[in-house]
Amino acid sequence: MNRILKTTAIAAAVMGVVGVAQARDQVRIVGSSTVYPFASYVAEEFGATTDFPTPVIESTGSGGGLKLFCSGVGDDTPDITNASRRMKTSEFETCEANGVTDITEAFIGYDGIAFAQSAQNDAMDVTREQMFLALAAKVPVDGELVDNPYTKWSEIDPSLPDREIAVYGPPTTSGTRDAFAELVMEAVSEEMDAYGGEGYTDIRADGAFIDAGENDNLIVQRLAENTAAFGIFGYSFLEENADTLIGSNIDGVAPTPDAIGSGEYPVSRSLFFYIKNQHADDVPAMYEYANTFMSEQMVGDIGYLKGIGLIPAPEADRAEARSVVESQTSLELADLK
Repeated sequence: MNRILKTTAIAAAVMGVVGVAQARDQVRIVGSSTVYPFASYVAEEFGATTDFPTPVIESTGSGGGLKLFCSGVGDDTPDITNASRRMKTSEFETCEANGVTDITEAFIGYDGIAFAQSAQNDAMDVTREQMFLALAAKVPVDGELVDNPYTKWSEIDPSLPDREIAVYGPPTTSGTRDAFAELVMEAVSEEMDAYGGEGYTDIRADGAFIDAGENDNLIVQRLAENTAAFGIFGYSFLEENADTLIGSNIDGVAPTPDAIGSGEYPVSRSLFFYIKNQHADDVPAMYEYANTFMSEQMVGDIGYLKGIGLIPAPEADRAEARSVVESQTSLELADLK
C-alpha cells in the first residue's frame, strides 16, 4: 500500500511538472496597442508553422505592459512586452529593482501617429502648433497662460473649419500618447516664450480631448459615429481603414510610408518589443517567437507586416536589430540615455 501511495504521489508530481512545462510553452505577451496587430500576425503565423501553441497577447498599452513586464520574474509575469516607444530609464530601474535584470530590446521598424477623421469630410491639414493649441490644458493668450479657451478649430486659425474641437485619443498608459506628447506637445511648447523653454504636455480635460482607451479600433469606430471628430492613433490603423478615414498632412507632410520611414513626417516613431531573458529556460518558445518576428519574412521590405502598416527600417538597421535578438544581447541602462 505504501509503495502504491508513493508511486501515485510521484506520478502526480511528475504530471504537475509536465503540466507547468506545457503551460509555459505558450508565450505570454502584453503591451502596445499599436504593435498589437503586428505581434498578433506573427503569433498566428508562429502557432500555425511551429509545434508551439499560439502566444497569448494582451493590449495593455506601452506603459501598462512595461509595468507588468517589470513587476518581476516568474510564471505570473509576461515574457515579452510590446512598446510604441523606447523603454524609459525609470522603467529599466523598476525592472532591476524587481529582479528583471536581463532584457533584450528588439527594434522592429517605424510607425507614424495619424491625425485622422471620417472620409465624409474634406481634408484638414494642420500644423503641430495648431494641434497643440487645440489640445493643451493651458495656452498663451496676450502673453499669459490661461485655461484653453478654444472651442472651435476656426478660433485657432480662420483657415481651419468652423467645427467643434473633438479629438479621440489614447490614455496616459499608451506609447502613442507618450510619443504625441514628445513629438507635438513638447516640441511646440519648447519654442513658445510663455512656457519658459520648458516642454508642456498637459492635455485639456474639459471634453475637447476624449480618452478613448487602449484599443485603437474603438477610436476608428467612434470616428464613423462622430464624423465631426478627429482621432489620434497609429498609422497602420489609418492604412487599414483608408476607405472610411482620411489623415491630415502635418506641417505640410502627408502620412505616407516613405515620409514616416525617412523621418520627414514630423510625428513618426520607432516600435519595439522587450524580451525577459530570465524566462528562457521555462519558456522555450520565447526566442523562437522573437526570431520569427525579426525575420525578413515579417519585418523586411516585402515582409508580411509591411502589408498591414509597419514601415520597415533600412536593411542595415534590420540586420543589426536581428543580430541583437539572435544573440540575446542584454540592454544596458546607458543604452537608454
